[in-house]
Amino acid sequence: MKINQATAGTLESGDIMINLSPADNEGISIELNSTVEYQFGKQIRSVIEETLRSLGITSALVRATDKGALDCTIRARVTAAATKATGKDVWE
Repeated sequence: MKINQATAGTLESGDIMINLSPADNEGISIELNSTVEYQFGKQIRSVIEETLRSLGITSALVRATDKGALDCTIRARVTAAATKATGKDVWE
């Protein structure tokens, strides 16, 4: 699925900013900057990748700046960015 650049989220405490861009290579590449990366980096990456794949996105560059977001917030921000990037409504 072709994507355009899109952003969702904030840099407030408890939130995450997701920047999606088209990838040069196949696959999902995640650049994570997180205040809790040591403890939860693997889980954050997993939630981002699973959410994108569930939306049909298999190729993207993700730049995520996390400020302690919960999994549900991460999913919501990734979904919002993906909706903007693809122009496809996830509720259809």
